[in-house]
Parts: sequence; structure tokens; C-alpha cells
Amino acid sequence: MTGALNLGFVGLGLMGAPMTGRLLQAGFAVTVWNRTSAKIEPLLAMGAARADGPAAVTRQSEIVLMCLTDADAVEAVVFGPGGVGEAAAADKLLVDFSSMAPDRARAMAERLKSETGMGWIDAPVSGGVKGAAEGTLAILAGGEAGDIERARTVLAHLSQRVTHMGPSGAGQVTKLCNQVIVGSNIATIAEAVRLAEASGVDAKMLSEALAGGFADSIPLQIFGPRFADRVTEPLLGHVYTMLKDLDAANALGTNNLAPLPMAATAAEILRRAAANGYAEQDIGMIMELLGES
Repeated sequence: MTGALNLGFVGLGLMGAPMTGRLLQAGFAVTVWNRTSAKIEPLLAMGAARADGPAAVTRQSEIVLMCLTDADAVEAVVFGPGGVGEAAAADKLLVDFSSMAPDRARAMAERLKSETGMGWIDAPVSGGVKGAAEGTLAILAGGEAGDIERARTVLAHLSQRVTHMGPSGAGQVTKLCNQVIVGSNIATIAEAVRLAEASGVDAKMLSEALAGGFADSIPLQIFGPRFADRVTEPLLGHVYTMLKDLDAANALGTNNLAPLPMAATAAEILRRAAANGYAEQDIGMIMELLGES
């Protein structure tokens, strides 16, 4: 069991719910809030306490953790009516697992610090839903070293590794680098599966055949079989989420004179998927763009 540290968690979606579950199992007292209240129920059964909004979560917590859809959602939850900022204080800390453009994260962290004294760590993650459930995420942290050290005992229950990448916003830059690799890889895996199908090879055997070789990767082992079987449940990641991140990466690359042709191509595939009505569906729906098996 842990000590008396009180935590809050805001945003109990695909990633936030299993992360909160792990903290509860570790013995932390966790106060929770989610815009869709039904998602809270399983966590209440595990011992979480319900709050009526982000400000109430913050009042009850020394460290507030947050995992939301995008920068606009984060800004609303922190600085909007009833937000984290209303109960923020210099002795509290915010750890944000959401992914967004680095400049947005940096600006919000500076604003919260200047207005309330509360520290902010941008801590996007890699590892997916499976990593969240198993506590094996890689956490990419930006912020002040002292804040990150303060949060390490909590983050240890969620991750295999926490890497301090630099000042505020550095975690988000690292996450975008991650998404450039993952998003391009996923699009390429889909193409390889379709090539095998169209050429008379059993695509369901690709992940096994390529295991251990230079083409192998965690995404291949996860998505290869799902793509070959056209499996999209349980949902592992929305089309719009990866598209949002690749668009942010491409914008950052343009601003920094670092072109991303592979990421731009992957983004266009996802944009087509979204235009075909798949934005809120599993990323496996990109197979629908490549033809039938």
C-alpha cells in the first residue's frame, strides 16, 4: 500500500480509466471526474471518490492527473468555469497525459504557474491501451525537474519508464516524434497486409513470419493480425486521435524546417478515413480504403 498521498484523475476514457484503476489497486486515494459520468462507475466500485467537477477534484488532491482528447479540452478543464485553476495552489501539481501541440502545452503551463503557482508536467504516453492496463507505458515528460521527481512515485505504477525530455513542451515534442513513427508504421502495415492478400499470400501469417526480423515491431504484432482479420473491437485508438497528432507533427515540422513526407502521407490516409465517416472508429478502418480481402 502507498502512503497518504491524495490523487485526482480527470478524463476516464480508453487510457485514463485503466490508469486510474492501477492507481487504485496500488492503494492511492483517487478522486475522479469525467464529462460522461457513466464511465466513472467501475472505478467507484474499485474505491474511487466521485467529484462534481475538475475544481472539486483539485481541492481533494495533491497531484491531479489528466488524460483528455486534445488541447481545447485541456484548456476548458483547467481554465474554464469550475476548472482545475479555480482550486489550484502552489503546493499542488498537474500531470497532463494528453497529447497536443507543444506550444499549447507550454503556454498553458506558464499561465497556470503565473496565475496560481501550480506546476504542470506535460507527460504524454506511448504504449496504448494495453500499456495503460499493464502499467508498462513509456512516459515522455516535459517540465521542471523537481516536479517530475515529485511525481515519479505515482508514475511508477503506470509505466516502465519516465524520461525527462526537457522543459515544458518537450514531452509533447517527443510524443509527436513517437506518432510520426507509429502513424507511418501503421499505415505501412495496412499496405503490407493488403499486398499479401492481393498477391495470394495468407496475410494472417505475416506477423508470425516477420517476427524477429527487421520488419518486426510491436505495432506489427498488434495491428497486423487485426488488419488481416478486419478486427476493430475492442477499440485500440480512434482515427481522429492519430490524425490530430500527425497534423500537429506536420505543423511542427513545417515551422522548424523539418519536412515529414512519410507522416504527411499517413495523415492523408487517415484524413480519407475520417472523410468516409470513420473518424470516431478504430484506426483499423483504414483497411476499408485499401480494398477487400
